[in-house]
Amino acid sequence: MNNEKYFIHKSSIVGNNVEIGKNTKVWQFCNLMNGCIIGDNCNIGQNVFIEGGVIVGNNVKIKNNVALYTGVICEDNVFLGPSCVFTNVINPRSFIERKNDFKNTVIKKGASIGANATILCGNTVGKYALVGAGAVVSKDVPDFALVVGVPAKQIGWVCKCGETLNVDLDHTTCPKCSLEYKIVSNQLEQII
Repeated sequence: MNNEKYFIHKSSIVGNNVEIGKNTKVWQFCNLMNGCIIGDNCNIGQNVFIEGGVIVGNNVKIKNNVALYTGVICEDNVFLGPSCVFTNVINPRSFIERKNDFKNTVIKKGASIGANATILCGNTVGKYALVGAGAVVSKDVPDFALVVGVPAKQIGWVCKCGETLNVDLDHTTCPKCSLEYKIVSNQLEQII
């Protein structure tokens, strides 16, 4: 299913009313279900499942073997590492339908989720945050936070460019790209 706007590998399945933005590429064995929305310039790796109601922004990279269930919202410039996992129900049971209990999970602009990380539903991963490989996110992650472990705990801050920051006396400059940041009410903010 290819046209001038985007590329869909012939082995992938695309449901009805799926919106796919220009220059997006969907690779082998993907399943895009009815009603999902995918922005411009996305790259969707092999064996990705996107359920109806999911919203994927522009310039999002979804690596192989990721499943996005109803309630997941990925803003622009998000990176989802290989085999990272999302949920949409807190207390699932196969014999009880809980579709009215789905909780939204929001991955904010520029955030990166590491390989094999698990993001429990109802949480927000903040702008430009970095979730380490294998981490289990069970609560909100602040903007620019670096979280790792099970359960995920914040161990530092990261720049927009992804470099770890050494925050000293509530102010820091990225050694890689020279962006400046300050701490305001225990949150990192970029100085513009």
